[in-house]
Amino acid sequence: MEDNSGILNQKEIIDSPVKGKSSKPVTRRNTWLKVLISATVFYILLLVALMLTGNPNLFPSLVMVGNFTVPVAYVAFLYERRYFSRLKMPTVSLAFLYGGLVSIIATSFLGPLFNIRFDLGEVLAVGLIEEFAKILGVLVIARRRQYISEMDGLILGAAVGMGFAALESTGYAFTAFLISSGSISVAVEVTLLRGLLSPLGHGTWTAILASVLFRESEKCCFRINLRVIGAYLLVSILHAMWNGLSLVLTPMIGLGLSVITSWSVVGFIGLYVLWTRWREAVRSQAVLPPETEAK
Repeated sequence: MEDNSGILNQKEIIDSPVKGKSSKPVTRRNTWLKVLISATVFYILLLVALMLTGNPNLFPSLVMVGNFTVPVAYVAFLYERRYFSRLKMPTVSLAFLYGGLVSIIATSFLGPLFNIRFDLGEVLAVGLIEEFAKILGVLVIARRRQYISEMDGLILGAAVGMGFAALESTGYAFTAFLISSGSISVAVEVTLLRGLLSPLGHGTWTAILASVLFRESEKCCFRINLRVIGAYLLVSILHAMWNGLSLVLTPMIGLGLSVITSWSVVGFIGLYVLWTRWREAVRSQAVLPPETEAK
């Protein structure tokens, strides 16, 4: 941090201090990478143990670790780049768990209200429903408006979205296990695929929407305006493209290539938009409030 300027050093994370106390810079520790590596090691050990012993009690643990590893590491990655955000890890953890649960439950109730079929006319409805359910999870966590910055919204949105993704992937793995008549290999394939792809989807989309919502809202209450609605429609369309763009491309380039192309395009767009939102959130925090500036 430069002397007496209050300008953020881009190589440090700053925890917002309690009023009246000086800011305390904290160097990034790459916790996200430690989480990713250690959880991957445990996943491999669980898989080897399951294959060698055939103990079915290991299967739920294998699925849970596989589905939660990348989402947790993703949230940790963003949390380490929170800068002046007042968010603490317990709040982010609650957002991941409770926000994810609220979102998944809301989706289960909202989905049956619409006659959803997997065709181009209905794919957008899935995006609209799930993106609404996830932002609802963010609102439940942040309803008291203790956290108001754009960065707060981005991180809470990522946590809720990734919590939703982890829980949804666990459900898909269990469904694949049942449909395949108890094939562990099929469930493992679903777990690996959805886990590796999770940064391109739910967490990124909800982080984008929540960051815009927090930016546009007042300290006392959330505000829905055209920019928030536009962000909601954007992430819903990205969600719909993730599910349905391959249906359009398959007749032209084949199923396999169309799926890869769809996921690549949607993933790139989502991550790029999130990066621009993060850069804006950092700029908005570049100057500390008067009571937190260095003296």
